[in-house]
Amino acid sequence: MQSDLPSLLELQRAFAHELENAAAGGTSAHVIADGLAPQARLGIYRNTATTTLVGALRLSYPAIQALVGPEFFEGAARLFIGQSAPQSAWLDAYGEAFAEFLARLPEAAAIGYLSDVARQEWAVSTVLHAPDATPLDLRRLAESDVSAAGDMHFLPHPAVRLVHAAFPVDAIWRAVLNRDDHALARIDPAAGPVWLLVRRTADGIDVDRLSAWQWQFTAALLAGHPLHAALGPTPPADAHAWLATLLSAGCFTGFGRAQASDLPIPDLSL
Repeated sequence: MQSDLPSLLELQRAFAHELENAAAGGTSAHVIADGLAPQARLGIYRNTATTTLVGALRLSYPAIQALVGPEFFEGAARLFIGQSAPQSAWLDAYGEAFAEFLARLPEAAAIGYLSDVARQEWAVSTVLHAPDATPLDLRRLAESDVSAAGDMHFLPHPAVRLVHAAFPVDAIWRAVLNRDDHALARIDPAAGPVWLLVRRTADGIDVDRLSAWQWQFTAALLAGHPLHAALGPTPPADAHAWLATLLSAGCFTGFGRAQASDLPIPDLSL
């Protein structure tokens, strides 16, 4: 005789679904009232989960909250949470799509650079929480076969990201977090675009501006393109100096002999 009771896995899935959608129903029938209605009990869990996720978004996007204010941020965050449930218990990994959500949010349309600032903040958060890794030992590179240098590809360090934005988001981000209203007032939002390298150092997080070519070259290397493809047919005179800068900054963890790659070279268009 088969039981009508759901399995533990089925109950857990239904519970998670009802936390996301209060109208789903179905789980309350298996919740003991004990002085409090089942829906009220589920509501407590739902509110606690939402509050926790709002807190996680606040930690990842402090400049966004400062730009729009705590109340607007919480309202936007709750709308986002209703559309984008977490896929992992690791809260630091939650919120990657928040920038795209802000770009589509009608109430945020007046701040044209908001979603770009959010993209930079996510890059900073990702780099901050990336796992540790040992940078490439440059002595190994010096001992490698120079004749095969053009076919060499590099393994990216997990605490390195690139950001391409239509607005000077690095200046906006710094001014907002430093609460420097005078610096913020002097920023021309139309002064972009910017190409940024975000990386973790021993002293914190560095956000540096690159030239368009430096960004494209770096993006190609981080994507696994061999050196000759990343350099292109007519590399600038300072190309090898910039490669040396990336290597000394610890942007890679290893290298190898690359195979032919069908990956497209990163596009700079927005």
